[in-house]
Amino acid sequence: MSNLISGATTALITPFKDGKLDEATFAKLIERQIRHGIDAICPVGTTGESATLTHDEHKRCIEIAVEVCKGTETKVLAGAGSNATHEAIEIAKHAQNCGVDAIFSVSPYYNKPSQEGLYQHYKAIATAVELPFMLYNVPGRTGVDILADTVCRLFDDVPNIYGIKEATGSIERSVELLSKRPDLYLFSGDDAIDYPILANGGKGITSVTSNLLPDMKSKLVHLALSGKFKESKEINDKLYNINKVMFCESNPIPIKAAMYIAGLIDRLEYRLPLVPPSLENMKKIEDVMKNYNIVGA
Repeated sequence: MSNLISGATTALITPFKDGKLDEATFAKLIERQIRHGIDAICPVGTTGESATLTHDEHKRCIEIAVEVCKGTETKVLAGAGSNATHEAIEIAKHAQNCGVDAIFSVSPYYNKPSQEGLYQHYKAIATAVELPFMLYNVPGRTGVDILADTVCRLFDDVPNIYGIKEATGSIERSVELLSKRPDLYLFSGDDAIDYPILANGGKGITSVTSNLLPDMKSKLVHLALSGKFKESKEINDKLYNINKVMFCESNPIPIKAAMYIAGLIDRLEYRLPLVPPSLENMKKIEDVMKNYNIVGA
């Protein structure tokens, strides 16, 4: 496979208006990401509240992403995750038909499959399409961990599985994976540890914070990938406080609140069971945001 996605990617929020997908705002958010150097946008991942979108809404988000990114340098790494394999396959096929550049798929949540179940799940989705395919491991949210040996097995056996978004929060896991499979495209899925993962040989990041600060996140990644590790680390350190507060409640509650405070979205709406942050956490978010220049807001 050639032209594989790497670099700075953003796990997009999904804006709502009166309970429905706000298509116009979603397109504007993507346009802002493109302007500020993001290499790929990731619609309908877990940050995009994919678990509470209808299938039609999920598919429409992918369509909009492709429409907006067409003719630009920014690629589309579309979310196609579900705890039902057949549903994930349906979404992946739709994404391929829309013209996305690659697919990522969160591990099945709630039903807690075995490692063999994870292997068969991902093999079935990836072989149903011809696009480059990334695993997405976030055990703190899904209740299941794609162990390193299972990742290696999938990487070896399924030609279009080329990488993983690693969100265990474990540097050791990233070291283990790249020691076993140096050619694996490993993306940081935890904003606070982007720099150390890149310095260890990671090929990119998929960021929550870059919804708010795409310019800083893209610069951090591009510096690291060009070997300018000192400068990259300085940005990572500057971002520590905002990265931390973005997880003071369940993602995407804080990042959506921050986008609303910055004026990047007009409505602060979530899908139940998610609700706005507490007043105390809202103030924490506001206070931390004062230390950053939010471009294009």
